[in-house]
Amino acid sequence: MALPPDQVFYVSPAQINDWRAKNEAVIVDVREDDEWHEAHIPGATLMPLSTFDPSKIPDPQGKHLVFHCRSGRRCGMAAEKAVAAGYKGVIKRMEGGIIAWNAAGYELE
Repeated sequence: MALPPDQVFYVSPAQINDWRAKNEAVIVDVREDDEWHEAHIPGATLMPLSTFDPSKIPDPQGKHLVFHCRSGRRCGMAAEKAVAAGYKGVIKRMEGGIIAWNAAGYELE
């Protein structure tokens, strides 16, 4: 399934970190529980891809909805599931996933 380029697109970790600092992002982590417990972005919501339910996507309430995973692949699968289920909002995918986030030195818990 091709994702609509005006609905799902990549955003850099730097941009997402800026949004997070301004409380302008809802971050959804689609990695699995064990990965989450190793390290995660403070304030992110865990929605593992293995049990991903598009009906449970948090309402971004005017903020940027960001999906992320380890390297950027699974968040695309989650975005596909969301769009296929009828999600109409814009979804940003974090470029390079938490690997890129960590490499940039941004905060992790």
